[in-house]
This record gives sequence, C-alpha cells and structure tokens, in this order.
Amino acid sequence: MSQKKERPAEADYKIHVVGASRASVRDMYHRVLRWSWSRTLAMIAVVYLGANALFAVAYRLSHGVANMKADSFLDAFFFSVQTMGTIGYGALFPQSVFANVLMVAESLFSLLLTAITAGLIFAKFSRSTARLTFSRHAVVGPVNGQSTLSFRIGNERGNQIVNAEIRVVLVKTETTHEGKTFYRMLDLPLTRERALSLSRSWTVMHVIDERSPLAGQKVESLREMDAELHITVVGLDDTFMQTVHAGHRYLAREILWRHRHADVLSERPNGDIVLDLTRFHEVESLDAAP
Repeated sequence: MSQKKERPAEADYKIHVVGASRASVRDMYHRVLRWSWSRTLAMIAVVYLGANALFAVAYRLSHGVANMKADSFLDAFFFSVQTMGTIGYGALFPQSVFANVLMVAESLFSLLLTAITAGLIFAKFSRSTARLTFSRHAVVGPVNGQSTLSFRIGNERGNQIVNAEIRVVLVKTETTHEGKTFYRMLDLPLTRERALSLSRSWTVMHVIDERSPLAGQKVESLREMDAELHITVVGLDDTFMQTVHAGHRYLAREILWRHRHADVLSERPNGDIVLDLTRFHEVESLDAAP
C-alpha cells in the first residue's frame, strides 16, 4: 500500500472530478456565477473583444463596407463595435450583400450576448451571500474544567443573520479490513448550535467528553487519519430576507492543542464594552501562561 500524501497547508484545497458527464451550458452558467467579479468581468471583456475581432476580419475580407480604408483592421474593428453596440454613426455602412449578411449575423449574436451578459450580471448582483470570517485556527483547551474545541465566527457586514444555525462535522480517513479507503463523517455536538442573531462574533464550542469523536485524540493522531473539521452556517439575511450560508474547513494542523483565543472584549472604567476585532485571529498558548 502506497504512502498517503499529506494535503496542502491551505484549507481551501480544490476537489477535481474526473470522469463526470460532459457539462452542459447550464452547468457553465452555474460555474460562472461562482466566479469572482474580476474573473467574470474579464471573461465578458475577452468574449466581447474577441467576437468583434472575428467579425472585423470577416468585414475586412468582404470589402463591402463603405468608407472603410482598404485593408484597415482598425476601421473594420470599429465598424464591428458600432454594429454590435447598435451605435451606427453612419460614417461606415455595409454596401454589399455579404457585408449585410455579416451585419445581420453580428446583430443576432449581439442580442444573444447582451441577454446572457445582462442575465449573468443581474444574477450575480441579486445572489445573496454571507460575508463570514472564521478564525485562522481552532483551539482545544479547558473551559470550566472540561477540554473544549472552539473557534470563532465573525460577521464582516453590519447586518444581522437571523436564526443562524451551525453544524460541525469531523471527517477522517479510515482503512477497511479489505484495504479500501473510507471517509467517515461524525457530527460534533455543540454547546449551542443556533444563534438568534449573528451580528458580530460567535464562539462555537464542542465539549470533548467520553462521547465525543475527539476523545483521546491528539495532533498526531488527527494527522495520521487525515482529519478535517467541516463547518457550515445557515441563516436568514435581515437585509435581503433570503437564506445565506457560509462554510469553512480546518485541517488537522490548524487545530492547536493547549491554546485559547485571545480576549476581544474588555470593559472601560466608565462601564463601556470594547470589542477589539484586531485580535479576532489571535491565540494564546496555555503552556506559556504564568
């Protein structure tokens, strides 16, 4: 049996699917919706400019556009942009049958491209998403005398996520008696799985008792079983009144034992409470404590 390779340090590694059925146009549309805005706008610009360049080559070869300089790609390109954008300054116009056929074909293509682009932009704008941040590390340390796994969730927006629910699953790799690799998923019960309103931060905790899947585990044992923590948060965005969700993964190396998160709440002499989000990701070693 070959030695198992350790996964990358980043918790956002990608899963590549091999042998799946060929993706349809609808699958491609769904994939683009998941792209970043910069990548989406870059793709639209490339398609738009590339289509105009192809039509420009066809217009240049047709020699059927009036007032276009002979063998001028720029004139042909600008005429294509005017046609696709339905601008029509009038300085350049088709005068041959072939050039008019190209103009009709480009007009039809521009209608389809405009419709798809407008639908894509509207769908991305109207797609409600949560902006939640998770602490860089999950920590294991005593809370009220009990060993407890904990991590932080923060809402980066000023709104509220109403009735937020969280689920945490331990995923570990096992080898069956037949020598097959099996990925087992175990739910981790939380001290609180629901928050009436998630506005700023939330510390999620799981008590490691004799019933916990983490009972008796350490950093080394979790790494050996290639363990991960999968987290999902689902709630209602009070601005859009739509369900939003977020997810995160902690690899075994991102779980720090004998640590705790640094305090982000403090009280001023006048009684005011200060929430210091600059310390959101900070952790403190319990072994180094005096």
